[in-house]
Amino acid sequence: MPVLRTSMLFSMLLAICACAGGFGQTSAQILKKDDLTFRKQVYTDKTGNKMPYRLFVPANYDANQKYPLIFWLHGANGRGSDNLNQISGGNEDGTHVWTTPANQAQLPAFVLAPQCPEDRFWSEPEMNEISPQLQVALDILASVQKEFSIDADRIYLAGQSMGGLGVWALLEVQPDRWAAALVLCAFDNFTNAKGIARVPLWVFQGDADMVVPVDLVRQMVKDLKKAGAHPRYSEYHNTGHDVWLKAFAEPDLVPWLAAQRRGTSIPAAK
Repeated sequence: MPVLRTSMLFSMLLAICACAGGFGQTSAQILKKDDLTFRKQVYTDKTGNKMPYRLFVPANYDANQKYPLIFWLHGANGRGSDNLNQISGGNEDGTHVWTTPANQAQLPAFVLAPQCPEDRFWSEPEMNEISPQLQVALDILASVQKEFSIDADRIYLAGQSMGGLGVWALLEVQPDRWAAALVLCAFDNFTNAKGIARVPLWVFQGDADMVVPVDLVRQMVKDLKKAGAHPRYSEYHNTGHDVWLKAFAEPDLVPWLAAQRRGTSIPAAK
């Protein structure tokens, strides 16, 4: 990749993290207190590395049934060790939209939200490799799949901003694992666009985003289509980086995701 483009993408990565605090309190409904419907857990791997995570378990969970799961990768403002930031503030919409009674009736999904450590990233867009942090998050997913009755054909990726970088990486490294993916206000240097093309995908972007330029995302969508993908693309006028305020209010969001299963054919985007 040309040095200029590499430098530009690295600058955007830094900008995502630098502006994270400014987007932490833009959720329509700020979490006033800890939401205990999301179980608090801390995962420890074989080498002693720890990662906090939150897990929403559908009401009246029945181990004899198979359940879908939303694998949520938070933005930069969700980082830390408090086991709260990844489901609150600017990350509240992306975690709580799935847990309302009405949406649980359509998609009775688990919601898994690991928390990336401060000053770390889920992934870097130049390499699209699974970072140590993202690997621990995947290990948490594996442990949840072992403990609960999760439908392996209905595991959905969702991530915004820095979390979107992680979603892109997982789509490119493990494309055959996911039923569908949602990516909000995130960029990437595709290293496996044909892999992404096998996964139903919905991309969200604001045309006034000062962190991730809309022209870059438009070109990314074009590149994906050239690779055989059929991404659904929603671009919002006069909307900045906090595109999640509109994306997670899309009336078709839950029905669209609920209709996706791993390995099914992908219809052309409308």
